[in-house]
Amino acid sequence: MDKKALVIEGGAMRGIFAAGVLDAFIQEEFNPFQFTIGASAGASNLLGYLAKQHKRSYQIITDLGISKDFYNPARFVKGGHLTDVKWLSETSLQQYPLHLDTLLDNVPLYAATTDINTGTANYFQVTKDNLLDVMEATTALPVAYKETPCFSGSCFTDGAVADSIPVKEAYRRGARDITVILSHPLSYSMQKSNSHWLMKRLLSDNPVVADALKTRADRYNQALDFIRNPPKDAKVRVIAPPEDFPVKRLSRKPAVLESGYQMGVEAGTHYLANLKGVKRYTLEECSACYAL
Repeated sequence: MDKKALVIEGGAMRGIFAAGVLDAFIQEEFNPFQFTIGASAGASNLLGYLAKQHKRSYQIITDLGISKDFYNPARFVKGGHLTDVKWLSETSLQQYPLHLDTLLDNVPLYAATTDINTGTANYFQVTKDNLLDVMEATTALPVAYKETPCFSGSCFTDGAVADSIPVKEAYRRGARDITVILSHPLSYSMQKSNSHWLMKRLLSDNPVVADALKTRADRYNQALDFIRNPPKDAKVRVIAPPEDFPVKRLSRKPAVLESGYQMGVEAGTHYLANLKGVKRYTLEECSACYAL
């Protein structure tokens, strides 16, 4: 039997959209998947979904995500973290305890990380023993996070560096019906960075990561091409934000985040209605109904 997989893109605060979609899934008890894969904030969002904790991700993003303990430019200027992802993970577990048994009894969650020695993606299945290490690694944005998480025989940085949208990995693992939740509208494509020279300077101790960042746009756009033109033996279903999605990578205004979350809830609700045949939407009416 062909496997069904759920893939969640990262995108920092843009992850509020996926949080909304997944909350709509939780409300409808929708989980037909055999496994899930997320990168960076996408992996974090999957924790709440698989633990069946409605609005957990929303609360973390809109409460802790806007805290100066997490995002602090003044601290960064003084040599500290711009985004303290370890604080975010640990505090999330304290203030919004994870239903760990439910999570671990659910389908597997794989989180993408980037190996700093090779610049390639490593995908860890989240377990009780490695959860904090993996979540720190998959969200450890280069330069913005000063520490380099090391475990399982290597050291890692943000999974989105090597594989922002791990749809090809889902296919490689046997999925032939893949649902992808994006952080950008369907029309988006990533432009190549003009600041490689700066990254090489800032990442002089991690030249492999700097090189991986240089080619990140190519891998990102290749993943989009796979989504838009999947292999003949696969179906890819896409849930993407609308063109007027207001949330940026580091948005912190509560009203903007609330708007992005509601767009996610609406997209997830429309997607399920369309999937079940309750109501049919055109692509113009429902960007989440692409390739159903």
